[in-house]
Amino acid sequence: MSVEDIKDWIALNMIQGVGSTTFRRLVKFFGSPTIVLNSSLKDLNKIKGLTPAVCQSLVENHDKVPIQKELELIQKYGCKVITIQDESYPVNLKAIYDPPPLIYVKGNIIPGDSLAVSVVGTRIATSYGKKAAEKFSSLLASRGITVVSGMAYGIDTAAHEGALSSGGRTIAVMGNGLSIIYPERNTNLFEKIAESGAVISEFPMATKPLKVNFPMRNRLISGISLGTLVVEAPKRSGALLTADFALDQGREVFAIPGQIFSETSAGTHDLIKQGAKLVDSIEDILEELPNQGLKPLTEEDFKIEEKRTEIQLSGDEQTVWSAIGTSPIHIDEISRKSSLMPYKVSAVLVMLELKGLVQQSAGKMFARKI
Repeated sequence: MSVEDIKDWIALNMIQGVGSTTFRRLVKFFGSPTIVLNSSLKDLNKIKGLTPAVCQSLVENHDKVPIQKELELIQKYGCKVITIQDESYPVNLKAIYDPPPLIYVKGNIIPGDSLAVSVVGTRIATSYGKKAAEKFSSLLASRGITVVSGMAYGIDTAAHEGALSSGGRTIAVMGNGLSIIYPERNTNLFEKIAESGAVISEFPMATKPLKVNFPMRNRLISGISLGTLVVEAPKRSGALLTADFALDQGREVFAIPGQIFSETSAGTHDLIKQGAKLVDSIEDILEELPNQGLKPLTEEDFKIEEKRTEIQLSGDEQTVWSAIGTSPIHIDEISRKSSLMPYKVSAVLVMLELKGLVQQSAGKMFARKI
């Protein structure tokens, strides 16, 4: 696509009243943004579903768009524009019912980003929520899964940092233009994400982080991912909206339970009651994703496996070992997964602890030692 063509895509996207649906309708009717921008009011009025106000705005404002300033900002901040017709446009995002006609990108989108999971939750997160988001994101990233979030305080920040800590890829989806870093306190995080993944937005470069933008941002977070993991979310939370978008888009929804008296997890628990998959180990997520693209176990994982093999587990020990993941799991859940009676599981766990293969934490929670 030529520079002039890109300019017309950007210009049409910046005209007031032209959202993603209207943009697609216009391009489908006329064939390209260039033809749309040069169309008469009479021609525009031929399109069904297009309001007179939008038609008038297109005619009156197509040559008033500050396209040169926009191009200067794109260059100044080291960004690029990817249209829905480009091969590098995220494949998962293209498949939703209202994909943005173009996205602004700082960093790089790669084919491997099609294997992505979004991790979202409240800005006012507890230490438990932050730890869970960081741990799960780190484990997902270490298996080659791109972690997607919104770079807000709390769970979003922990998710990005967790992915970065394991040397993995992460994508931040913004509710503002990329010439603005919001929240400003995450400036260093913004730069790190751009270096090892991408920061993206569907909004023109100078768009401020207005409240109305964030629901649109949330549909991109879920849309670019195969599934959405909600870590902590009160009953009224943008994370729940992201989960709703995921369901509408036919994507998986996962939820990490919190304490039953915690208001910050009340919305998460509602999701579980409504059918979201309860997650207490990374395996709960991996089994819902395609195997293709997943990285093999790490060297440390293999060391654990070698140690287990050398020790030679009994049949019941092998069964219990297979039911335990790298994240803590309750003994009752181990019993359910292994189909062994609780008293038998308890005895086996003692043996696995003595052999140095599992570790116990408070509340009868067990995890593989890594």
